[in-house]
Amino acid sequence: MTLFVGTSGWQYRDWRGVLYPEGCPQRLWLEAYAARFATVELNSAFYRLPTHENFAAWRERVPGDFMIAVKAGRFLTHVRRLKDPAQPVERLMGHAAGLGGRLGPVLLQLPPTLRADPGLLDACLECFPGAARVAVEPRHDSWWTDRVRTVLETRGAALCWADVLARPATPLWRTADWGYVRFHEGRAQPWPRYGRRSLETWVDRIATTWAPGAEVFTYFNNDPGGAAVADAVRFAQTARRAGLTATRTPDEVRERRVATA
Repeated sequence: MTLFVGTSGWQYRDWRGVLYPEGCPQRLWLEAYAARFATVELNSAFYRLPTHENFAAWRERVPGDFMIAVKAGRFLTHVRRLKDPAQPVERLMGHAAGLGGRLGPVLLQLPPTLRADPGLLDACLECFPGAARVAVEPRHDSWWTDRVRTVLETRGAALCWADVLARPATPLWRTADWGYVRFHEGRAQPWPRYGRRSLETWVDRIATTWAPGAEVFTYFNNDPGGAAVADAVRFAQTARRAGLTATRTPDEVRERRVATA
């Protein structure tokens, strides 16, 4: 099993002195990130879809083994709410094709107010090219049904396992031969860090769910103060101690406390 370990985005100013040297200009942050991690989740695509040229430029700036997961734009998931998906899916995949072999999974994060509609989800997933890996992160409890699970399994789409406050926010279904896990906020100190036992539990869940040859993409979205960077490093170290293969992470990072008041 290979764990792709990274963070949700890389352009955070408070990561100066944590992941990026103080003198490193912002225009070189992607190169600095990609030298220390092998994958990133492109969260910003949710707000504005980059052009094909943008994606192609990023491809040229990262090593050949680097993978970029792309969060689908809000027009598809939050404005159209999965209805009439053909055009926005075609546009998304056409632009993301600029990444070439650096393109990782596509994430569909659904609105928390969107109730389950298995037929709508199936029609949306059908629009993606057969080779695309699509992860789906529903956020309304009505989605946790056998019919929804069947749609995901039939389409080869991964249910995104989401963690909020160090607890699963989704069922732990394996719906594809690959996986996708997002860590939103831990309960350890300093906030919003994840604790050692929580990360060990997640490593065990992953190791006992997927086959040895599987690829599982894991991203830390608890970005304030560099918490995501520190937790990604600790998570990868924990996975390696458990006998799993994890992609590169920094040897160590400086931690920064975030004020919560």
